[in-house]
Amino acid sequence: MTAADAVTPHPSPTSAPAVDVLDADAAAFTIEVDARDDGTHLVRVRFDGAAPVDAAVRVSIEVPAASAPWWLIPGVFYGENRPAQNDRLFPRFAAADDADGPRDAFVSDAWHFRSDRAAAPVVMVWPVPGLPGAALSAPPETTLGLTGFGFALQGDRAVLSATFPAREFPVTYYGDAEPRPAETLTHSFSPGDVAELPVRAIDLTADRHDYARVLRQLHAEWAPSAPLRPWVDVPAAAALAAEGLLRWHYDPDPGVLLETVGFDREVSGGDGRPVDRQAMHVGWVSGIPWAYAMLRHAMRTGDDILRAAAERVIGFCTEALSPSGTFWGVWYREKGWTQSWTAHRRGLHSRTLGEATQFLVRSVALTGDPAWRRAAVSNLDAVVHRQRDDGALGSIHHAETGEVLSWQGTSALAWVAALAEAAEWDARYLPAAERAGRHYADAVRAEHLHGAPEDVDLAPTSEDGYVAVMAYMALYRATGDGAWLDLARRAADFALSFRYCYDVSFPATSLLGVYDFGTRGADQASPSNQHLHAYGLVMTREMLQLADALGDEHYRERALEALACFRQFVARFDGDFNAYRGMVTERYYQTECFQPKGMLLTLSHAWSAGVLLLGCEDAIAAGISD
Repeated sequence: MTAADAVTPHPSPTSAPAVDVLDADAAAFTIEVDARDDGTHLVRVRFDGAAPVDAAVRVSIEVPAASAPWWLIPGVFYGENRPAQNDRLFPRFAAADDADGPRDAFVSDAWHFRSDRAAAPVVMVWPVPGLPGAALSAPPETTLGLTGFGFALQGDRAVLSATFPAREFPVTYYGDAEPRPAETLTHSFSPGDVAELPVRAIDLTADRHDYARVLRQLHAEWAPSAPLRPWVDVPAAAALAAEGLLRWHYDPDPGVLLETVGFDREVSGGDGRPVDRQAMHVGWVSGIPWAYAMLRHAMRTGDDILRAAAERVIGFCTEALSPSGTFWGVWYREKGWTQSWTAHRRGLHSRTLGEATQFLVRSVALTGDPAWRRAAVSNLDAVVHRQRDDGALGSIHHAETGEVLSWQGTSALAWVAALAEAAEWDARYLPAAERAGRHYADAVRAEHLHGAPEDVDLAPTSEDGYVAVMAYMALYRATGDGAWLDLARRAADFALSFRYCYDVSFPATSLLGVYDFGTRGADQASPSNQHLHAYGLVMTREMLQLADALGDEHYRERALEALACFRQFVARFDGDFNAYRGMVTERYYQTECFQPKGMLLTLSHAWSAGVLLLGCEDAIAAGISD
């Protein structure tokens, strides 16, 4: 007998939800619930009191037999969310009687969040593996203000809630290890006020991946009210991004793409240079991938100056490998090449090195450069030599000895893409890629992709989805095996769970409000880094190929809406939104995290301009120009 057989299946959540008035006398309110056939309930709330009162309304559904709940709020919460051993604090779920994991201020059996933290306005739960789940959706904003979404484990019952207006619990997360007081919003009800609050309870199958069906439905529902509004067409955006990389990030001494440069070039004198980060990762936030994008653009447009800069960057990255045979992680002006951003001493991060190697393989395909090819082969041979019998490739590698310092997470999927694309050079690489692809497939099926970026340890992130899509599409291209295509589809759905399907409303006089920034198509970076970013453009080629291979235009639409979204806020002239022509930021603050909602990080990032350039070049190669 399985765990699913041992319990009674829960009743349909489309039965009437519970409605509670918070912070006021419920007797002063009349509540009516009108149920509809599609699972929607229209909750009417009338205030009958004699004097104004501040209150909130919470609508909830319950799912019984929740002995091992798996939660999902898209972009914000995935399962337990924060692995127990993670070295960076952010919200984590644990049952009240769980004595094994950490018990810091960001651990709770109940969490509630503002809707603008969520990529789609919905909260979901699967009560135990093998049982069907339930979801609760509502508009991200109503006449009562910003909606809140949350969940709680109460005994053996999973409770999903939408709160009008939002309130956070038990604390508010602001992007660092210091918990903030829980934000509590209320609405001022005057006598006779009536609010109509539509909510939808949704039955889910026992397969967690059923979230993809719900998110498609919500995208179809909300996207029409969030029209795309790019500032420039695709070729113009490519030209601006290329100019920004060359003009602001490229330094010929010694041949690097500086990771960040300040918008304000006079903020501390010296043309802003004291603000600029004098560093370059070999991949990820700088380095080879974005030099490859420059190379692509230069070869298409005949720009010899840009091409020389791109080749100099790639040459600098490839001419000094670590003693273990792979790339180094990061170059710093004051100390040269050294390890990645990891707590493991002398550790090199697989995602960064694997991504750099994949784009180096692509660069060799463009130029045939023999030195670049030798560097790529050195990296690939080193990682194949370290591969475990079960296919795992290791997440953190020692720079000198090559010892695998950590096998945790799924960041090593970045090596799979590199190996599969290099199989044309050496047939040994494809079996290694396939072994690794099979090893990490269980994580894809469990919706447990995590640990790709260096800066959040083992957290689940949007970047884990991108890496997996690129890995499994590379395997599909190399073999034609439909099993790899199906894994790419599942990985794409995971990545798209971070992609906003609606437009967040901003304060009218905030920077994002003044420029009417549309958030549809932008991705939440991660539950740990809650800001919008453009890194999803790295998989533009793969998403277009996935759509063609499946005959499913949804993936094409989602890829192109991301490209449209980030053709906003690429500086068109010196002084555009206080930036210089070609500058592109990393962070758009769509919620209260790191900075006040509506702000923009006033740094241009090499990867931000680079991924926009790459996405544009991939779109142009596919015949897309607007």
